[in-house]
Amino acid sequence: MTAEHTVVPHDEWVAAHQAFLAREKEFTRQRAALARDRRDLPWEAVTKEYVFDGPDGKATLPDLFDGCRQLIVYHFMFPPEWDEGCPHCSFWADNFDGIPPHLRARDTAFAAVSRAPQATLTAYQQRMGWSFPWYSSGGTDFNYDFGASFTPAEVASGEAVYNYGSGAPGFEDREGLSTFIQNGPGQVFHTYSAYARGIDAVNGAYQFLDLVPLGRAEPAEGNPQYWVRRHDEYGR
Repeated sequence: MTAEHTVVPHDEWVAAHQAFLAREKEFTRQRAALARDRRDLPWEAVTKEYVFDGPDGKATLPDLFDGCRQLIVYHFMFPPEWDEGCPHCSFWADNFDGIPPHLRARDTAFAAVSRAPQATLTAYQQRMGWSFPWYSSGGTDFNYDFGASFTPAEVASGEAVYNYGSGAPGFEDREGLSTFIQNGPGQVFHTYSAYARGIDAVNGAYQFLDLVPLGRAEPAEGNPQYWVRRHDEYGR
């Protein structure tokens, strides 16, 4: 690798990194400004009632807040006919499993939602060793209403709108996340959603890989995540 990359004495190395640090600081300021602008986006009222199947029985969308004012929902790609969750969403789940207590400390609840039956979700969650709350929306329009699921007719006709129309979903279920706030008893508002590359920021493994010389080492064309496996399938 050293034959293909610039190698310099320590003082030049420090000078180059100091110059780059200035760019990183500017990016940090830009990211903070983008986050402020995201928080300032308008809200929309959630007027439809959704009833999910959870590990402890039925739950409404307000129930998913679990006493918090804010809620983050990860749309986990897991259609009803599958026995296993999407390996790529599983990659993301490995990164957000364990964070709910930290989010709760900032008055924010977290839950994953999929269309697969609750029993199937529970079995897969036990296999993966995850502990985050996970609910089935199979009997509701929730994933459809929030841009993460599409009817077979929509996919076949090319009329499915994914990521605000920036691309075709290609499947009946796709990945994404949505955020909500309770602004009073029974008042739930949808504040933000992100899909596709928009959810990269919540994948800690990718943030680590972006720090090392070879980066993500994913191809620009084709399937960049060709290498991703469920965490118990590497080495098979």
